[in-house]
Amino acid sequence: MANAHAHYYVPESSRWPILATISIFVMFYGGALLLNHHASGPMTLGAGFLGLVIVLFGWFGDVIRESEGGRYGNWEDVSFRMGMMWFIFSEVMFFAAFFGALFYSRVLSVEWLSGAGAKAATHQFLWPQFLADWPLLKLPQDYGFQIAKDVVPAWGVPAVNTAILLTSGATVTWAHWGLKANKRGHLILGLALTVALGAFFVYLQAEEYHHAYTDLGLTLNSGIYGATFFLLTGFHGFHVTMGTIMLAVILFRSMKGHFKPEHHFAFEAVAWYWHFVDVVWIGLFIFVYWI
Repeated sequence: MANAHAHYYVPESSRWPILATISIFVMFYGGALLLNHHASGPMTLGAGFLGLVIVLFGWFGDVIRESEGGRYGNWEDVSFRMGMMWFIFSEVMFFAAFFGALFYSRVLSVEWLSGAGAKAATHQFLWPQFLADWPLLKLPQDYGFQIAKDVVPAWGVPAVNTAILLTSGATVTWAHWGLKANKRGHLILGLALTVALGAFFVYLQAEEYHHAYTDLGLTLNSGIYGATFFLLTGFHGFHVTMGTIMLAVILFRSMKGHFKPEHHFAFEAVAWYWHFVDVVWIGLFIFVYWI
């Protein structure tokens, strides 16, 4: 067996997978209790979440110690890169489904309901008062929809957030250049700026959501536009939050002297993820806010 794994590091048996499974099960169980208004639901859900956080700290800590201990070579590096590429591909498909839903509702269903051409029967029997005026804020109130006053304008907070994310893409690239050039100060400063920009983006999006709910009446119940708007921007905001946390971990590790110019896959993986988040936001800005 030793010869079979001579070129590939095989870690010892780990307790973390089973502990992660238990924590996730407790989270789902707590969520079910919460949805059924059980008194122990919030505590059970919180216990599962706390357990998962502990597992992630411990598990990633082990991986970091293995990496810094020199146990990962070229074979492991290739495996990590392939895994990260497949993960990002799954994220591409995830957002493609939501963009597809937006395309279907805006381009196809609006035409069907408008009664144009052969779709006149659909217009007559399903929604005779329908007006093909995206973002479809004029909804039938007797179906329980919340009527929104307006939509979030593209050239306010969304435009600022676009500039923030594009700038953060530049700062993380600068940090990568500093790492490859063995300039630790550039690395740390570039990462610190990227983390700050990511946190500022999330803050502005939270302010935007508050404005949409309280001032504009735009919610998840505001028809298909409200549903697609909050699903797309909400999941993207979640990804920005996760990316900011990952960048903060990389920043902390960089401050401790981790990573070398020739060996820094963890940094590259997070940078790939961050650039993916940037690209998704550009699509959101164009198709959700602008046109």
